[in-house]
Amino acid sequence: MRILVVEDEIKIAQYTAQVLSSLGYIPELASSGVRARELFSLHDYGLVILDLMLPDDDGLSLCKDFKSQKSNTPILMLTTLAEIHDKVSGLNSGADDYMTKPFHVEELTARVRVLMRRHQGNSHYLRCADLEMDLVKRQVSRSGQVIKLTTKEFSLLEYFLRNIGRPLSRVQIAQHVWDLHFDPESNVVDVYVKQLRKKIDSVSDKKLIKTIVGIGYVFNHE
Repeated sequence: MRILVVEDEIKIAQYTAQVLSSLGYIPELASSGVRARELFSLHDYGLVILDLMLPDDDGLSLCKDFKSQKSNTPILMLTTLAEIHDKVSGLNSGADDYMTKPFHVEELTARVRVLMRRHQGNSHYLRCADLEMDLVKRQVSRSGQVIKLTTKEFSLLEYFLRNIGRPLSRVQIAQHVWDLHFDPESNVVDVYVKQLRKKIDSVSDKKLIKTIVGIGYVFNHE
């Protein structure tokens, strides 16, 4: 799942991205309002982490615009402005949560997970046939048997489970599970699909990952 980080301080942006990557998310950085608006219009994000003080834009206006375009996308404001009236203004502009800098990793992690769960709905689970993914515990099982996955394998499976029955090209998979700069000529998608297929399809007669020649893959139990 992609998360847009709008932050003009490079060190903070990189540190935040590192934390998000460790949680299995795909962070994309924007250091200006112009870049943030461009990325937000092009892609669907599971969460936006937004600084209020940007060199070329107002974070409050940015938040309002984002919410007017995609109201279901949660926004976490992460800023140095710590006064009560700043928090009230931020929340009134449409932010779902407000957090001040400097921050503790544990608190950021907890807030991100809460907002992501809200965005994903009340259910913490994704299912297909006898395979189940627990998004909170980040655990996968099939027919009751726990399957250990790497961070990228988990992200790949989550993307499949959110698109059951929908043919997905290698480029689509690469852009959602890796990043915007992924090389479409690389065979890494096929390598990871092969690894994932071994882990989840080897324990059952029902094969969930199917290859579509000339297109990519489809995930279903039919």
